[in-house]
Amino acid sequence: MGRRESPAQPSPRSAEGRCLRAAAMADKEMQGFLPPFKHFATSAIHVGQDPEQWRSGAVVPPISLSTTFKQRAPGEHAGYEYARSGNPTRDCLEKAAAALDGAKYCLAYSSGLAALLNICHLLKTGDTVICMDDVYGGTNRYFQKVASENNLKVVFVDCTKPKCLEAAITPETKLVWLETPTNPTLKVIDIKACADVVRRHPGVLLAVDNSFMSAYFQRPLSLGADICMSSATKYMNAVPSPFDCFLCNRSDVLMGLVSVNRDDLYERLKFLQNSLGAVPSPFDCYMCNRGLKTLHIRMKLHFHNGLAVAKFLESHPRVEKVIYPGLPSHPQYHVTKKQCTGCPGMIAFYIKGNIKNASAFLKNLKVFSLAESLGGFESLAEHPAIMTHASVPEEERKALGITDTLIRLSVGLEDEEDLLQDLEQALKAAVSGEFPSQNHPHPPFPGAEPAAPPTGSLGWGLRVSLFAALLRHSPMD
Repeated sequence: MGRRESPAQPSPRSAEGRCLRAAAMADKEMQGFLPPFKHFATSAIHVGQDPEQWRSGAVVPPISLSTTFKQRAPGEHAGYEYARSGNPTRDCLEKAAAALDGAKYCLAYSSGLAALLNICHLLKTGDTVICMDDVYGGTNRYFQKVASENNLKVVFVDCTKPKCLEAAITPETKLVWLETPTNPTLKVIDIKACADVVRRHPGVLLAVDNSFMSAYFQRPLSLGADICMSSATKYMNAVPSPFDCFLCNRSDVLMGLVSVNRDDLYERLKFLQNSLGAVPSPFDCYMCNRGLKTLHIRMKLHFHNGLAVAKFLESHPRVEKVIYPGLPSHPQYHVTKKQCTGCPGMIAFYIKGNIKNASAFLKNLKVFSLAESLGGFESLAEHPAIMTHASVPEEERKALGITDTLIRLSVGLEDEEDLLQDLEQALKAAVSGEFPSQNHPHPPFPGAEPAAPPTGSLGWGLRVSLFAALLRHSPMD
């Protein structure tokens, strides 16, 4: 028998070569971050969940729906009086969330913006807030159109440069509001460097919106922040509905969490939580509390899938630029590795072309859903300039890089091969400006008939399979 010839190797410049090269680098790039926080999973499952606190000895904390509680005598209660001021189910969540944030205390609110509102009520008329210039659209809207009209001065500063933060602080400054990574352009702020600046100015509070990283990847309080805020609507919740199977998640809880270590801050915020009344329902607290128990598992897979998608997009000829903190090409990559244990599934990228191409890409997605929000099991895509950041003035958007070709992805927990195939076919359609019919069928999922490969994309299935297979062997920690 003649010697069998080895198969031809793909050219390094070909699509196959780009995918294989990216996959080979993924293993290395998932390492080098801080090690996971100790006892994270155990704390998520057990802190605040002691069965001894219930007469029944329930292992899973029950939902306490009562709005009022019987008192032993006038003014003598057993820890609870009225649901707004305290609730057993909310207590379980707050204790667990505090442990995950490495905090002494945590307070739950009805949304992330409700948490922001309560924090800003720590201030008084005439005080100044320094806010990171690139933030969630709702945060920008609150500071520009609500806080500023209620006698708070708000200054927007690029806090990725601590010297700019230092220069912006005045005697009237009382709060510095950071968001890292930022939404939507994923800038990463050196929290410790900013904390060092703030400490030189007594009376100034440093608050960090940790919604994108979650407690699993980043602990702002340990880096010097006074307040850690998370929109628990995002990664911190992501719990499957009790009416569906474990894999049938939908983003279904609206909530904000605020963690602190200082006793005085906790007492002031606790008073405001009760006085302003923006508290979550017991059912939402139960749902979020349950979601925390799988946070460590989910975030590992978000990191895995996020890096796979980022590497794929970075090698794609139809993509102008990819922004992902876990890529060496990110300008603050070394800051990310210094203060985080990994990265979430949030990616921003610029598609080549114009708004027509961006729109065609979004409309042709099948596994990714065109929707706002982030951090759920399901993958989402959105157009920040038109959707989440439409309230930001156009000139400010352009200055921040929120252009018509910027697309934000929240990479979920689906199979990475399905995600990559979906992105490839949508990018192909975007270049030619193809728009799907209004009633195009929903894509098949496991168990259904496989989708036909895009026309003219010979060999794509092999490329994705090789890329996905190599990524599966990447370590998750």
